[in-house]
This record gives sequence, structure tokens and C-alpha cells, in this order.
Amino acid sequence: MGALHSLPDEPQYVDLAEKTGFSFEQIGILHKRFKQLSNNEETLRREDFNTIPDLLCNPIRSQIIEAFFDRRNFRQSEGEGAGAGAVREIGFGEFLVVMSHFRPPSVRLNDEQREVIRMEKLRFLFNMHDTDNDGTITLEEYRHVVEELLSRSGALGKETAKGIADAAMLEVASISMGHMEPDEFYEGITFEHFHKLLKEFEIESRMNIHFMNMDTTTLCK
Repeated sequence: MGALHSLPDEPQYVDLAEKTGFSFEQIGILHKRFKQLSNNEETLRREDFNTIPDLLCNPIRSQIIEAFFDRRNFRQSEGEGAGAGAVREIGFGEFLVVMSHFRPPSVRLNDEQREVIRMEKLRFLFNMHDTDNDGTITLEEYRHVVEELLSRSGALGKETAKGIADAAMLEVASISMGHMEPDEFYEGITFEHFHKLLKEFEIESRMNIHFMNMDTTTLCK
């Protein structure tokens, strides 16, 4: 997918709106951001994200940037080159699809639709930390996920969130390793286990990032 130069009522925008949940107006805004980041080029590279101030101090900055170049996050069908691995650059379509993972779900969704979106967000979050694509994340990576989600709630201070995240990591470690034989090797947390661990977490509204003064939490109507 390359950058889009068409008007919002053309087929590419219709397809992207259906695929991401963004309105034509929101797609137009994001297209402007894309062009600013890419210096009016048709593709974005990793170094283009270095101009985003809000990412500079983010503790998982590298994971967020890599998520934009991870094929697993593009929602592509088999015929479109879906699969694992990273790409060197992305067009506006890929950028928009990845941005949609940070978008809170619409209030008009039913329970089944909300669950689908929750699973997509959990998979995206898992992929972000499963950087070697081996299907598992480490205990430390799980701790980072919990701390980030708690910090973004706004109800807890940074140190409190860190303390709860540390406790959550130790709890998982004690449960997982307590059922292991002495000669077994701990292979990490799978997505199925990850899904169960975060069952009580409200993640839908906490996954947001700021792009050049644009807060993704406002892109929900």
C-alpha cells in the first residue's frame, strides 16, 4: 500500500475506513500526519519516527516503532503477503492499520464486537514484546506490559504501578515454575497464557500514543 493522494470518498478510503474503524475525516487527519512524518514521501522509515517528541522518553519506544514495521500487525490476507517478519518501510495503509490498534473501540459496538477488538489489541500488545517471533514473551516483558497499562490508567502513581507490576511478575513466575520439573526449562509466556493473565485488565482505552500533538484517544466517535 502506498500513500494515498485520493479524496476521502474514493474506494481506497472506503476500504481503509472499513478495515480500521476510522472515519473519512480521521483518515484525512492521519494522512496529513503521515505526510509530515515522511517529509511528503510515499513511505515511512524507522528514522522518520525520531521526530516525534512524545516517543523520545517512552520506555518502550523501540517496541512501538518496530510495531509499525511488523507484518503481523498489518491485518493482511494470505494473498497480500501476510506473515511474520519486518519490512524496511511502510505506506499510509500500513501506518493507518497499525494506528487503529491504539484507537479506543466505538461505544456503539456490541459485546461480541468488543471481544474481537480486545483480542486484536491483546495480540498486537503481545507481538510488540515478542520481538523474536517465537510465540512467547519473558517475565520481564510481561512486567513491562502490566506497568504500562497501570500507568496509563491515571489512577496510580508510577511507583505504585511499578510495585504492582513487580508483584504480578513474581506471581506468574511462582505459579509457572512451581509446576515445572527440576530438569524443565522455562520457555516464557505464550499468548494463551498472556490472554488469561490480562483477563481483568481494561486495555481498550489505555492503549494510546501521541503523534505530533494528536492524541489517539480522541479518534473514537
